[in-house]
Amino acid sequence: MNLKRVVVTGIGALTPIGNTAEEFWQGLSNGVSGAAPITKFDASLFKTQFACEVKNLDVEQFMDRKEARKMDPFTQFAMISVEEAMNDSGLDLEKIDKSRAGVIWGSGIGGLRTFQDEVTSFATGDGTPRFNPFFIPKMIADISAGFLSIKYGFRGPNFVTVSACASGTNALIDAFTYIRMGKADIFISGGSEAAVTEAGVGGFNAMKALSQRNESPETASRPFDKDRDGFVLGEGAGALILEEYEHAKARGAKIYAELVGGGMTADAHHITAPHPEGLGASSVMKIALDDANLKPEDIDYINVHGTSTPLGDVGETKAIQQVFGEHAYKLNISSTKSMTGHLLGAAGAIEAIACIFAINKGIVPPTINHFEDDEAFDPRLNLTFNKAQEREINYALSNTFGFGGHNCSVIFKKYN
Repeated sequence: MNLKRVVVTGIGALTPIGNTAEEFWQGLSNGVSGAAPITKFDASLFKTQFACEVKNLDVEQFMDRKEARKMDPFTQFAMISVEEAMNDSGLDLEKIDKSRAGVIWGSGIGGLRTFQDEVTSFATGDGTPRFNPFFIPKMIADISAGFLSIKYGFRGPNFVTVSACASGTNALIDAFTYIRMGKADIFISGGSEAAVTEAGVGGFNAMKALSQRNESPETASRPFDKDRDGFVLGEGAGALILEEYEHAKARGAKIYAELVGGGMTADAHHITAPHPEGLGASSVMKIALDDANLKPEDIDYINVHGTSTPLGDVGETKAIQQVFGEHAYKLNISSTKSMTGHLLGAAGAIEAIACIFAINKGIVPPTINHFEDDEAFDPRLNLTFNKAQEREINYALSNTFGFGGHNCSVIFKKYN
């Protein structure tokens, strides 16, 4: 089958270290931490009292109050990031075939704030079932794609992928596949999450998944460090406009990068723990390389899942060494979650954008907060500790892995 080429023609980001794509990149390249004490609720009784929150956001600058009240924050975040990406793309909505334009979004949890607030209100009331009529549509994860399609009139495929922390990358791969096979010309894709709530923090605390470094939030996310003690919860959104190459070229679009390959696998091992030998992680990278018709030596940079958990970081580096062999020591590897925290279902979207910026700027963003080497990691690996590094990047690979054993990898190529 003659597969179509897929390019990125617009990007938008709303993150804990910047409320636009450019601000996000400035934060990444300068090694800025987005972690700070939680402001969204009183976290004083929680084991973890900090997170990577979106900061200084006035939602009503982007939509009126009445419209905003119909949306959970995860959908608000989606709408804001996509508005930036659509403006950036230069798409003229009057000149495209909207039946061949779709939305495939990602969210691992969806409307957690809405669900928590509505159930809490009922549980603390007099037992009378008074629920907001928007409760269900605000909560369900697919509603973000629904709102986006309504706003832009896109009538093509429309859904949300839910594969835990792999959701955003899963969405990109699905959109990539539809365009590649000639079933659509344009997709809004990416992911959003807004799980910094009492239930979100409390739930991850109960799993012992979060760092508890309350005395120093800004240094808490420390992938590959000997004293890493869990991930830092983040929130936000990342949006990419994916477009069939000839369609983009015909309208004179600015092209950031080409999406050339993707892979999806399952660990089939445990509901929360990664495979100890990185079996699913190694196979998903191999599949992505095969899909892109690339050799391991072609990859210059890997943006790893790298959440700062004791088991996950080790399994992923083992997988990289299995797949890349001696070339693993010539790669740059970094975890941008050291700065943004873990955006769950939105992680893959903002990390794809990080890869695209890295390719275009020739700069590898760092893994910050490295203080002490861990003998579990091969010292020959270049984990880009603490400072960004300049490097020509022709191909960048991004990994995301989710609870349930979901693994996704995507590969971006420099556009010439």
